[in-house]
Amino acid sequence: MRNTKEPTHARRCGRRGGFTLIEILVVMAIIMGLVTVVTVNVLQKQQKARVDTAKIQVRELQNAVGHYQVEQGRIPTMEQGLDSLVRKPASSPVPETYPDGGYLASRRLPRDPWGREFIYLVPGREGLPFEIVCYGSDGEPGGDGDAADISTADL
Repeated sequence: MRNTKEPTHARRCGRRGGFTLIEILVVMAIIMGLVTVVTVNVLQKQQKARVDTAKIQVRELQNAVGHYQVEQGRIPTMEQGLDSLVRKPASSPVPETYPDGGYLASRRLPRDPWGREFIYLVPGREGLPFEIVCYGSDGEPGGDGDAADISTADL
C-alpha cells in the first residue's frame, strides 16, 4: 500500500512551476529602480551636452564674426545681425566682396541646442565690440546650471 502523503514523481511533475505575484512585484520594483537611476543619469548628461554644444556654437559664431571683420574691415551691424554670416547683407554698409559660401560651414544660421536664435549685440558688454549670447535652457536672461547664459563675454 502506498503512502499518499509522500509526493510521488507524478505529483511532483504535475505541479505547475512559476513565480508568485510577490516575486514578480519584487523583480518589477528592482527593474523600475534601475530604470530610474539610469534615466536620471542620462538626462543629466544630456543637459550638460546641450550646454557644451551651445558653448561650441557661440565660439564658432564669434570666430565667424572675427573672420568677417578681417575681410570686411568691420563687424556686422546689429541690424545686419548674425544673418550676415550666411547671406550677403542688403542693408548698409553692404560688403563689396562677399564669399560665395558665407562665413559659416552651413548656409543656414544655427539655432541653439534648445531651438532658439542666438542674440547678437553691438556693442557688447564690458566694452567688447560685439557679443553673442545664448540664454540657456530657460530662454531667459540670467539663471544658473543649464539655464545660465552663455556669452562670448564669458568665454
